[in-house]
Amino acid sequence: MEPAASSDPARAPARFRRILLKLSGEMLMGAGAFGIDIAAVERLAGEIAAIRAAGIDVGLVVGGGNIFRGVAGAARGLERAEADQIGMLATVMNSIALRNRLNAAGAEAVVLSAIPMDAICEPFSRARALQHLDAGSVTIFAAGTGSPFFTTDTAAVLRAAETRCEVVLKATKVDGVYSADPERDPEARRYERLSYGEVLERDLAVMDAAAVALARDNAIPIIVFSIREEGALGEVVQGRGRFTLVTA
Repeated sequence: MEPAASSDPARAPARFRRILLKLSGEMLMGAGAFGIDIAAVERLAGEIAAIRAAGIDVGLVVGGGNIFRGVAGAARGLERAEADQIGMLATVMNSIALRNRLNAAGAEAVVLSAIPMDAICEPFSRARALQHLDAGSVTIFAAGTGSPFFTTDTAAVLRAAETRCEVVLKATKVDGVYSADPERDPEARRYERLSYGEVLERDLAVMDAAAVALARDNAIPIIVFSIREEGALGEVVQGRGRFTLVTA
């Protein structure tokens, strides 16, 4: 990819007008082994606030793996449906932390939960989500799809389709999609571009199959990039930097 002319998203034209950013819960841990590191949340909130200030509508889905992962809970003996419910509650906690730091960074943020809990956030509805996005609020979609057996990746693509987002940006710890885990296999190949079919056929670790199929069926491209580097989000919304594009 070309080097960016400017790392400041406010000074460069954005390629996208409305995005769905998918953050893994692990990105909120910072250097810790679990939980929420406020410094890490503040850094992420600052990057999101910067692209919102540049006029980009931002929908956001965050996982809960820094607190509780449903699949892991099921493996330890919990019933999968109830383990997933605990995981959904973990995403609500992460969403509230992000809302707090986004508001502190000057970006108005709201949390819409797929599981009603009116005392701490708004219930999700498509109409309400569109109103918030159109008004310029960073709109955080919590509690996944509201149903067990679906990942937050699937929730991210679903919300993107419902709210007319142009792209799903999956922020991870690696700078794209690889043929194998690059931290374990030094020979792993990094892909610049993949089709939805290639991701599904090769069983590549981009998103779960349901999420990829939903993106394919709704013609929503997926961009996988590393958010560990400061300014990476601003680069990606300009169509620059290092990432893997998954599209038709």
